[in-house]
Amino acid sequence: MVWIYGGGLTSGSGGSTWYDGENLAAKGPVIVTFNYRLGALGFFAHPDLAKESGHNASGNYGMMDAIAMLQWVKKNISAFGGDPNNVTIAGESAGANMIGAIVGSPQAKGLFQRAIAESGGWMGLTMAKMNSPSKAEEDSAKAMAALGVKTIAELRAKPLAELTGLNSAGMVIDGYMIPEDISLTFMNGKQNKVDVLTGSNKDEINFGVCSGAGLGGRGGAGGGGGGTTGQTLDTFKTNAQKRFGDAGGEYLKLYGVTSDAEVQTASHDACADEINWNMRQWAAAQAKLGKKAYTYFFTRIPLQQNGQPSANGATHTAEISYAFNNPKGQASQNWNEVDTKLADTMSSYWVNFITKGDPNGSGLPNWPQYRDFNSKVMVLGDTVQTEVAPPVDKLKFFTAAHQRLMASPGK
Repeated sequence: MVWIYGGGLTSGSGGSTWYDGENLAAKGPVIVTFNYRLGALGFFAHPDLAKESGHNASGNYGMMDAIAMLQWVKKNISAFGGDPNNVTIAGESAGANMIGAIVGSPQAKGLFQRAIAESGGWMGLTMAKMNSPSKAEEDSAKAMAALGVKTIAELRAKPLAELTGLNSAGMVIDGYMIPEDISLTFMNGKQNKVDVLTGSNKDEINFGVCSGAGLGGRGGAGGGGGGTTGQTLDTFKTNAQKRFGDAGGEYLKLYGVTSDAEVQTASHDACADEINWNMRQWAAAQAKLGKKAYTYFFTRIPLQQNGQPSANGATHTAEISYAFNNPKGQASQNWNEVDTKLADTMSSYWVNFITKGDPNGSGLPNWPQYRDFNSKVMVLGDTVQTEVAPPVDKLKFFTAAHQRLMASPGK
């Protein structure tokens, strides 16, 4: 398993204690972590960089590092006891976003057989178009102007310390690594045909990951709690109209919002549902290609050092330590027997999927394959069981909204 860490494509390290793979490796697979270029060094697009690339493409350098890692694994992993023809790529948040881009990239074909995506996809967590070259280059020009430079040569002459404020575009449609918006690639079934295990968490919004989608939340994709505070019914309606147009009324009915008092709960649920939709639609797309797909919904609220449940709930990133079976992954957590059992179960699921493309195994609750929106996901929480019923109406709503978004003009 090759792990791609999260951090908003601006921070993180493969060497973090969080991603210590020893306990996963003890169950069989070889675990690989690595570092990739971040921020402006990893995701800066500019016409001059495109000219010198040999592919008329720029940006996505961090993604190139990930593919270079997969090429290295293909050539060398047998020396470490690994199988170059049985490789799983896995990642969380921005790492999962990159996983989505790699699954959609022709440059990664044949380098891996499976993918695990935790709370993230090529479009991010909530539905969005990918960055176009023109938008990325426009943002780059503004960032360079703020630094007082006009050319790449002048930018390269700057000390590294002065580049900390240089904004990067994130992953961008460059015509090479990412030939088109990957949502279109998946809609047309042109992505890499690999098995997938995808999923999200119940309280993602408490990390601030949905604030950009008009669903409330504080903080950004890289940091701290939030939730929805101070949002009114009028604000909720305005945001719904802005995002979904004529379908805004249907959105309000789906979440039963009729007063200010109901907005916080509705925003919380809407964030979780949209990210859940994102992970399910990805699984369904792979199943449509005839590949195996499995999806989870993580609900366990970690305990703090004082033994009390975390105020952020089952927030973004909360599942990582359990998947790695790593009780030392987060110093703020204090595991009890429920956590230990859940981590043993989840890590066994992950290892089975890494090994054979199917998380199921002896002594584990049966995890059904995901085929379409009528399929049930696995709920990973205080108990491990399949969901009672899939939220089909909400899944159909978000699918229709995404189709309208992709058909609309704009960058």
